[in-house]
Amino acid sequence: MSKEHSGAPAKRSFLNTMIAIAWSFIGLRRRKDFEEDAAGGLNPVYVIAAGLIGTAIFIGILLAVVSAVVP
Repeated sequence: MSKEHSGAPAKRSFLNTMIAIAWSFIGLRRRKDFEEDAAGGLNPVYVIAAGLIGTAIFIGILLAVVSAVVP
């Protein structure tokens, strides 16, 4: 029996994990995607790395906006 049909969720790549984290940052996730992630589709190491990268990007954007607005 192949892994696709065994009922186990497929492991996501780092890029797919980054996309899932990006959608989670803005609060838009489909229920189906969330259920796949909760069932074990995401690698915890990838989630932590993606969260840290996403946080760094978010803080960088905030700092850029503030420095552009405040003379």
